[in-house]
Amino acid sequence: MSTIAVYPGTFDPITNGHTDLVERASKLFKKVIVAVAASPKKRPVLNHEMRISLAKKVLGHLPNVEVVGFDNLLTEFTRSVNGKVVIRGLRAVSDFEYEFQLANMNRAIAPDIESIFLTPSEKHSYISSTLVREIASLNGDFGQFVNPEVKRILQEHYQTA
Repeated sequence: MSTIAVYPGTFDPITNGHTDLVERASKLFKKVIVAVAASPKKRPVLNHEMRISLAKKVLGHLPNVEVVGFDNLLTEFTRSVNGKVVIRGLRAVSDFEYEFQLANMNRAIAPDIESIFLTPSEKHSYISSTLVREIASLNGDFGQFVNPEVKRILQEHYQTA
């Protein structure tokens, strides 16, 4: 329980599935750092600062969780915070091939950092940020998939877009 774990992602937006994984990881590790990637190549809908702010609000109830932004190589970031584990979420079998490749690449770059995979609870297994953004952009009801503050921000974004 003395290990620092890093849970990286774009979190565009943070969903209840992400929250579920962080809550469970917070019981397994001394500290969990939720690392919000800048990810400019992905062209996020929400800017980096907003994604960090929302993650801090959504995860503020967890005393051993810290939310920070990063814009460098994940292995470099993980080392810079003394992390020993990278947490990755698997929702479906289709996620596995990419995540397996990523874990092996990270291991080749940084053999001292281990990757572990967590699956969300069944009720969150189908939620993705991409689907949430699509529903929000079409003015659909997506409130059951995200924190109320995230819902408000996304609704405002798409009303002004």
